[in-house]
Amino acid sequence: MSTEPPPPPGSGEPPDDDPFRKQPPPPSYGEGPHGDGGPYGGGGPYGGGGYPADPLAGMPPLADSGKRTLARIIDMILVGIVVVLLTWVFGVSEYQMDGDRISAGRSFVQSLVAAVLFVAYDTLLIARSGQTLGMKWLGMRVANLADGATPSAQTSLLRALVLWVPFAFCCACIWTVICGGWSYFDKPYKQGLHDKAAKTVVVSTSS
Repeated sequence: MSTEPPPPPGSGEPPDDDPFRKQPPPPSYGEGPHGDGGPYGGGGPYGGGGYPADPLAGMPPLADSGKRTLARIIDMILVGIVVVLLTWVFGVSEYQMDGDRISAGRSFVQSLVAAVLFVAYDTLLIARSGQTLGMKWLGMRVANLADGATPSAQTSLLRALVLWVPFAFCCACIWTVICGGWSYFDKPYKQGLHDKAAKTVVVSTSS
């Protein structure tokens, strides 16, 4: 009679219908790249136990930061066109006339419209497929660092809020450079500040 133990049951995460879940990692567990079991302390990548030493094991390579920037510019242009059209149609832009000078500014309503559209665009598309249009065209996607799955709606919303709310209301250029540009220097996961808040990474889908 066989004395071999039964195979361990699967965790069930990420779901079987997620086309982007990462492949099973090799059965080696230990300390993470920072020597503390994971990039954020504890036994796994976010303080829990049972994760592989490298959360990226089995996932595609990380996306190039330059391509990420280009994808973000494409998204900004696409959504920006909609913002301009809507604010023009509903007359919520600020126009000031002073003699021979005509200057255009942004009203609070225009900033609010921009924030809502940018956040909705990112949240819906990332939660649906892990890709905005710019990411899809340039061959990359957003994934959970812990398991490689497509981010949930809650995770996608948090990521979008961190990225777009400061952009829309106060410091568009500065925040875009800081938040997105962080991935150029972050090691080892090339995360922007919005990725760190949502615990996600951007990986390549190109072969």
